[in-house]
Amino acid sequence: MTLDDLRAFVAVCEAGSLSSVARDLGCTQSAVSQRVKRLEREAGIALLERQSRGVAPTQAGRILCRAATGSLAELDLALRRLADLRQGHGGTLRITTGATTVRHFMSAAVVAFRARHPHVDLEFQTENSGRRCFEAVADGTAELAWITIGPPVRGIEQHPVLELPWVLAVRSDDPLAARDHIEPGELAGGLSGIRHIRLPENSVSRMRLDGHLGRPETGPGPAATPASSTSVADWDTAILLAELGVGHAVVPDLPGWRGAGHPALRLIPVPGLPPLAAGWAVRQWAALSPVAVEFAETVNGTLGAVNGTLETVNGTLGTVTGSLGADASVGTAASRTATRTDSGSGARSRTRRSAEVEAHGSTRAPTCAGAPGAHDTAPK
Repeated sequence: MTLDDLRAFVAVCEAGSLSSVARDLGCTQSAVSQRVKRLEREAGIALLERQSRGVAPTQAGRILCRAATGSLAELDLALRRLADLRQGHGGTLRITTGATTVRHFMSAAVVAFRARHPHVDLEFQTENSGRRCFEAVADGTAELAWITIGPPVRGIEQHPVLELPWVLAVRSDDPLAARDHIEPGELAGGLSGIRHIRLPENSVSRMRLDGHLGRPETGPGPAATPASSTSVADWDTAILLAELGVGHAVVPDLPGWRGAGHPALRLIPVPGLPPLAAGWAVRQWAALSPVAVEFAETVNGTLGAVNGTLETVNGTLGTVTGSLGADASVGTAASRTATRTDSGSGARSRTRRSAEVEAHGSTRAPTCAGAPGAHDTAPK
């Protein structure tokens, strides 16, 4: 039994004539008859009976025709939808991430993608933890998740795209605002008067930052993390509080916070801290729909273009930060073929294309980029 056999049989039942169906299909009446006979052999019962003016379905034929009609209609609809997905003429693309990721990382890409694919529905799902992002990808609720790259997670591929250098966010009239850079040792207790704004509890970014700042330079014993009286649920809030003079925030250098729009904010490079990687989480890159791949590559391309511009203007400090290397815990298996950029403050970011870290188990999930809460507040 084939789909073509069922289509021919349903057409005969509706037309009441083998010859008219043969003309519609562009074949011989004998070919149509053979399709019906194959169905009858498989069903083990007659499906058509001859009448004076053509043919009509038997009782068994009516049962099969009713079942096939609904199934074929649904199948045809499914095939049309698949064609739309393949050609980018329709369908829905679901991306899960944190609350402010689109603003910081995807705004230009969304505009470019929408211009090329006006009939594709873009659905952004906001999650409050990395674990929820991974669950959405794993159960098929979302095809793509933008995350802070972390340890491997079983069944999930992580594709680093961008490396975010760390900066100290302070108010422009703060005594530290005149500094051209800050050393990690100073942040860990060497500077008097610094008031740390703590990153989200249990987040990948906080875990790594505490590991770097709380690690004693010499001698045994537990690391003492910097004192703090303020904590936040996401990076944007930390930067805003620093801009308001509430405290000092060690955060990744997010696109959008530099420039004339924030005259009261100063972002001081911390070149001694290994950068934090952000990128895509998927089940299998090779199994993504064409529109999902195109959207992800559009995001990657726009981020690369922005970073390339920064490199042209502000690349003079590249040798300073370039010698520091990337943290082995942040995408060590990722491809290093990237566009390296160094901001005017000495910050470095790096775009990467389709670098894959395939998961085989982990005790901690990377963050859902931009999501506050449990696993990270990455790109917010």
